[in-house]
Amino acid sequence: MTSTTPVLETERLTLRAHSFSDLDAFARLWSLPEATRFTTGRALSREEAWRRMAMHRGMWDLMGFGYFAVIEKSTGAFLGDAGVQECRRELSPSIEGTMEAGWVFLPEAHGKGYAREAMEAVFKWCASVQPDMETTCIIDEENTPSQKLAARLGFAERARTDFNERPAIIYWRG
Repeated sequence: MTSTTPVLETERLTLRAHSFSDLDAFARLWSLPEATRFTTGRALSREEAWRRMAMHRGMWDLMGFGYFAVIEKSTGAFLGDAGVQECRRELSPSIEGTMEAGWVFLPEAHGKGYAREAMEAVFKWCASVQPDMETTCIIDEENTPSQKLAARLGFAERARTDFNERPAIIYWRG
């Protein structure tokens, strides 16, 4: 499957494909403890961030969906990542075959509703192109802000598991 990343617009945001010009901001995001504590579990090097960004672009070609770079319209600033992916994770229970939702934003973007705004646009787009595919997400047990956002986005807890050697909750979106 080959797919072009769509451009989604909200009142305050543009969601688009990651580009080479995003690399410095993307690498900064993935080097920060606030971004990596509940995701990768450690800061990523610039090289690792580059590979992650390339994986985001490749997901679109393989699956027809993926992560978006989230850009603030008023400033053109890169704020973070939001989207869905299929990572073939070895989890119990399995979430393989679902669109796994995720979001990660720079600390200066926290608390402004950007993650919710971006994910609502993502889910609207997903419903139009993959209406029969279930959506899941994995959230660390200690990541209370993301748990609250997941609930506001319509996710419900389905199971508890270990992910990246930490206790995590698997959510399904109804």
